[in-house]
Amino acid sequence: MKFWQALSFTETDQLVSLARTCEDAGFHGVFLSDHVFVPGHLESRYPYSADGSPPFTPATEHPEPFAAICAMAQVAKRLLFSTSVYLPCLRHPLHVAKSVATASVLSGGRVALGVGVGWVREEFEVLGEDFATRGARLEEGIEVMRKVWGGGLVEHHGRYYDFPPLAMEPRPPGPLPVWIGGRSPRAMRRAARYDGWLSSGDSPESASAVLAKLRSLREEVGLAAAPYEAIVAVAGEPDLDVYRRLEERGATGFVSYPPAYLLGPGCSLDEKRRAIEAWGAKVIARY
Repeated sequence: MKFWQALSFTETDQLVSLARTCEDAGFHGVFLSDHVFVPGHLESRYPYSADGSPPFTPATEHPEPFAAICAMAQVAKRLLFSTSVYLPCLRHPLHVAKSVATASVLSGGRVALGVGVGWVREEFEVLGEDFATRGARLEEGIEVMRKVWGGGLVEHHGRYYDFPPLAMEPRPPGPLPVWIGGRSPRAMRRAARYDGWLSSGDSPESASAVLAKLRSLREEVGLAAAPYEAIVAVAGEPDLDVYRRLEERGATGFVSYPPAYLLGPGCSLDEKRRAIEAWGAKVIARY
């Protein structure tokens, strides 16, 4: 079983130190979140809370994730790194491909790309990207990224992106997994066609239902036997029995929530270290 520590909403200057802590505590990998900015006045509703309020404010730090991963990878030599989730549709896919490939090279191939369509309409509007087409652009953008990651001269002539033969280096040193976040029916169908699914926070019951749905969708598209990651963030206190039941249903990893969730915003570096170490001792060492 793989255990991941979410470092979303963590102060940027603490990430390198906490990467070492996560590795020493036995975590398989760490997650970072992504927003280019947070609107001062937010009308979009966060889809994963009852009142539509997000778990961050305009004062919350969202460092550029792949720059941060490059730094963390230099001190944590075994950890894997991913985003949960990155928003490619806020950028051109060639820009995203370059950032991800560079991080993959500098980490020795320890990067996965966890993506979603995003929910902050204001972010898309300020950056001049169409909110309504973000799902279709995400899928075409992944196609573009995989083309250039394969190396050599490639071209693309799609609905949203078009370019003549070009080459992009560096390329990732090996296959780069693409994992999909989200729980909507459309997100589930999309996740079934890629390399994995990322939970945004589930009860044991909802996680079990999603895992069953993913298994069915993977069978429909002929991918039931292919390797697949299903990484679940279960709300509440960690429960080894719950984790074992979900593993039987197809979960391949579990997430420790960000320290800011458990300790509150502005908690100190030492408080974060102790919380991460305690989770590792309580869960990873006993699983």
